[in-house]
Amino acid sequence: MPVDSGADPEARQPLAPLHTATTGEQVAHRLATAIALGEYSLGDRLPSERELAALLRVSRESVRVALRRLSDEGLLDIRRGRSGGAYVQAEWAEVSAHAVRQALLGRWEEFEALFDYRRLIESLIARTAAERADDTDRAGLRRLLAEFDEASSLSRAREIDTELHLAVARATHNSRLVALHRRLLSEVSLGVSMEPYTWDLYEQSRPGHHALVTAVCEGDAARAAHIAHHHFGITEDVLRKLAHRVRRAT
Repeated sequence: MPVDSGADPEARQPLAPLHTATTGEQVAHRLATAIALGEYSLGDRLPSERELAALLRVSRESVRVALRRLSDEGLLDIRRGRSGGAYVQAEWAEVSAHAVRQALLGRWEEFEALFDYRRLIESLIARTAAERADDTDRAGLRRLLAEFDEASSLSRAREIDTELHLAVARATHNSRLVALHRRLLSEVSLGVSMEPYTWDLYEQSRPGHHALVTAVCEGDAARAAHIAHHHFGITEDVLRKLAHRVRRAT
């Protein structure tokens, strides 16, 4: 029997049209999730539009759309002038749960594989660093560890944390492993900035940092690998807790 050509074409279709998120929407999801994770805390100033565009490899216009959207949602305060920029004015809002569902829960199986892959690779990096570190590497690691212990601000502590793990990767003297470490960091932080970070995480990470630097500097490859495998679970735990929070809210 011929199909009635006068019928509504969408009513005859078994599938509804898909909604594809714009780049601006995707950036907004990433930024809202980063704030929910603690990458940026209340009162923090986000990187500039140009910096965010470079980090996320999108246009400045897409970043501008995302910032405007998050400002309308009450998550950001956009200020003008010499001290202007986008400042976090709420760490959680209605948009946060939606953003986490889009940026995290929708890719949870991928993140599970990433967690496992990262632990395996970072263990290999720590083992190799312990086997190959020279005097310059060891001195640099001890200096960064001391700076981490003396950090007076969360932003500085987060910066040194990142530098310390990069220094461990560089101690492997293998540029491919350094590049892989950087890529894994970008993936687990949703490509926005650095890893989730709070003062609680700072305190949690200190024993692991001391143990890892000691193992690498003493050339204890097996212990360095073991410490790295557990140390990199801290970020994983944060992401799991955030995912659980959103699931409970749905």
